[in-house]
Amino acid sequence: MLDVRRMQVLRAVITSGSVTAAAAHLGYTPSAISQQIAALERETAVTLLERAGRGVKPTAAGLLLTRYAAVISEQLAEAETALADLRAGREGRLSLRYFASVGPTLLAPALARIRREHPGVAIDPKVADPDDALSEVYEGDADLAVVVRPPTGALHGIRVVHLLDDAYQAVLPAGHPLAAKRVIDLTDLAGEPWVGSEPPGPCLAPLIDACAAAGFSPDFAARSEDYATAQGFVAAGLGVSLIPRLGLSARHPGVAIRRVRHPEPVRTIHAVVRETSLEHPVLRTLLDALKDAAGE
Repeated sequence: MLDVRRMQVLRAVITSGSVTAAAAHLGYTPSAISQQIAALERETAVTLLERAGRGVKPTAAGLLLTRYAAVISEQLAEAETALADLRAGREGRLSLRYFASVGPTLLAPALARIRREHPGVAIDPKVADPDDALSEVYEGDADLAVVVRPPTGALHGIRVVHLLDDAYQAVLPAGHPLAAKRVIDLTDLAGEPWVGSEPPGPCLAPLIDACAAAGFSPDFAARSEDYATAQGFVAAGLGVSLIPRLGLSARHPGVAIRRVRHPEPVRTIHAVVRETSLEHPVLRTLLDALKDAAGE
């Protein structure tokens, strides 16, 4: 493989017209320059320079290598500029994974801030199962994931950032007797038919665990895996439901929303990133924006 540094020395000799002039420009001794040229001629097995009066002139091979050295020099300069832009957050791409209910409430304002502060950075957000999203971050296929619960065990090189605790709230038909209360004990819902709003997994677990702590298991009369449909089922009188606060950004006019206590079911929401990715200024801005959105 050709030595790029030696090719740049050859280019300096040819453009300056002599070994002595190139040595002065590069800060080397003429002997060091000659040694570099000799080593490059051994690598290429061709003569690159020949005497011309008090100076030197390139052979055809020397001219050929000089043209490529110029291209390499230009590309290296472009690479240095691109790397500086990446370090400064002026360009690049971030790949994000999230689950649906945080899209409008957490992710949208955070991405709007990234667009304002880092307009040259492309963002690739995709909905993903929380467990799959964590794996993608760990394996380097995504830069950040918003997940419902942190990893159950320590993952080397992974940083987990708590964003918020998202409490579940009771969703009742508008005319339900319990709607007269401002706060509902979870046991008040024990004898009610339930509308499921979560698929099996980390979002359903805190709801089931809270009901178990209150001494009962919910009796699901209907199930839905999206919050809008679950609210529609409740409004139609099919049962009551528990939906996290972030899932109630769009409320059905036919339901009443009430706080729950004793206990209050809560899901914890975290951002997961690789430790090495925290060097990226745009990712740090995104984390700050997610925390700000969570605080609001």
